[in-house]
Amino acid sequence: MGFLEALNGRIRILKRTGSWQEAVRISGELLAADGLVVPSYVERMIRTCEELGPYIAIAPGVAIPHARPEDGAHAFGLSLVIVQEGVHFGSHNDPVYLLIAFATPDRSAHIEFLRQLAELLAHADELVQALRQCESADQAHGHLKTLLERTAAGRLSE
Repeated sequence: MGFLEALNGRIRILKRTGSWQEAVRISGELLAADGLVVPSYVERMIRTCEELGPYIAIAPGVAIPHARPEDGAHAFGLSLVIVQEGVHFGSHNDPVYLLIAFATPDRSAHIEFLRQLAELLAHADELVQALRQCESADQAHGHLKTLLERTAAGRLSE
């Protein structure tokens, strides 16, 4: 399953958020609203980051909140929360503007997502800047589609 298919319109744009915990909660609630995870999965996403530190801030401006499959993931899926003013996780990659949350019911369902994410993150600055400017979920989806098409064609740096 590809990135956009897994995202399935679960995009929320916020001007700001009170804390990284709130931003992670919103990203998880988008997954829970579609039945991809149980509600406790969302709290586990937050607790995992509190316990292990801000390891989910994987690139400048980008975090990937998640929990383990056994924490209540029913199906693979993504959500995207764009925090236009950024949120701090206590990471060298702060501030975070994009939270790409994911749930996976097993350890292999998300392999294609990780491949596409790696391609996008090779150009994290362009990804972050393009999505931070979006005013609607449809606009964000369009930018993601364009960026994914360009990375697939090997033309992102053009």
